[in-house]
Amino acid sequence: MSRRSIAFGLTLCLSASVFDAAAQDVRRSAPTSATSAGAGQELGKKQVDLVRRVSAYFNQITNLKGTFLQTSADNQRLRGYFHISRPGRFRFEFNPPSRVVILADGHHVAIQDHDLNTDDRWELSYTPFRALLKKDVDLLRDARIVEVNEAEDMMVVVFEDRDADTSGRITLFMALKPALQIKAWITRDAQGLDTRVDLTEVTPSEEPDAGLFDPALKLERKAR
Repeated sequence: MSRRSIAFGLTLCLSASVFDAAAQDVRRSAPTSATSAGAGQELGKKQVDLVRRVSAYFNQITNLKGTFLQTSADNQRLRGYFHISRPGRFRFEFNPPSRVVILADGHHVAIQDHDLNTDDRWELSYTPFRALLKKDVDLLRDARIVEVNEAEDMMVVVFEDRDADTSGRITLFMALKPALQIKAWITRDAQGLDTRVDLTEVTPSEEPDAGLFDPALKLERKAR
């Protein structure tokens, strides 16, 4: 696997843009109308309303924490924990024996591998998850909506960033009951490879320590 992906990719934000065991590459996608779906098809009123609900959900998020399960294209499964602090900050840390940490400080995304002593960084604006990490989330304005579906207690929204300098396709899975909540996402890279991240034990949290999102500190959990 390559070392860059999104997970966070959402991601919130959050992965693929930033994940693999430590991640697969972000590429480029062409800008199109934010209200189109698929090959030039216009979104219906119900679809527009669903996307607006998703935007409103992310706008009301301040701090979240929980655990995650990442499944890569080759079916490798890795677990870890996460913190999301909007706008713009997240931390995904894999459970041992992995020593990979993926974090964003509001400006940059960093993938730090404490075994290899590497620290790869790039601007947050170059990841498609930036649309969900903004202070003012508006997917209809900032994303190309590819598909919107609702079935029973689940909503699925597929989108790409409108910016030509950003890449990646994100499929969001949102639970509708008992209340709207993000449950998972899939990121697809330029090679058509999918990385899935499932979130569990998702709960609101107090304001986390700002050091968790500071790549200069290179924090990691102590071995248990």
